[in-house]
Amino acid sequence: MALLQVEGLAKHFGGVRVIESLSFEVAEGTVHAIIGPNGAGKTTLLNLLTGIYAPDAGRVRLAGQDLTGLPVYRWAAAGLGRTFQNLQVFFNMTALENVMTGRHRHEHTALLPAILRLAPLRRAEAAGRARAAELMQRVGLGAWIGARADAMPYGALKRLEIARALAAEPRILLLDEPAAGLNPTEAHEIDLLIRQLAREGTTVVLVEHNMKLVMGVSDRVLVLDRGARLAEGRPEEVARDARVIDAYLGVPHEAATEAAHA
Repeated sequence: MALLQVEGLAKHFGGVRVIESLSFEVAEGTVHAIIGPNGAGKTTLLNLLTGIYAPDAGRVRLAGQDLTGLPVYRWAAAGLGRTFQNLQVFFNMTALENVMTGRHRHEHTALLPAILRLAPLRRAEAAGRARAAELMQRVGLGAWIGARADAMPYGALKRLEIARALAAEPRILLLDEPAAGLNPTEAHEIDLLIRQLAREGTTVVLVEHNMKLVMGVSDRVLVLDRGARLAEGRPEEVARDARVIDAYLGVPHEAATEAAHA
């Protein structure tokens, strides 16, 4: 059974149909990319897949559990984690503290121990801090563990958001344009990080405009056009699809074709 199942999903804003009758599945342990031109509905889809928006029709299931209509915290508790296209970083906190906030659903402390700062609370905080530092090392931010978030460069902040999402120990990680605004070196670091996560068994849903990255790291690619599925398949299949070329990739799209055969 697929880890994520989307069935007949639809979302309208007034008379504008942003997502229309969309169905697809994401297999566990894969990288499933979602691409399409601006306005295709990609970020709206991610908001539907994390409970931020309620669909007008359709269902979303994670490991067989129907999450449709549940509040956002229930989606997170079920194992959905995400990053955002625009940075959502606490700039008045340290980088480590930002990652620690991602562990909130795993930390359960009663009011009295919190007020009195009892030993179990101190041990839990120390464990959370150690886990956050480990995750920062995992995403290549070991040098920034002691830094304030507002002192970090943009590329490092992108990876900081990924570390914070991983701190929740999600079953599936949704990345909304993780390479947006990055220079080629920084984009390559994101490429390597996604490959690493995939090797470790993390299931990733990736929305991204960088076609070299998409075609290089993805197991499957879903192409949206005006909120509907235009095509879906392996990267090399999508890169050759005439409908995709006409609607999005353009002719020729050497980066996509070369990456798909790498």
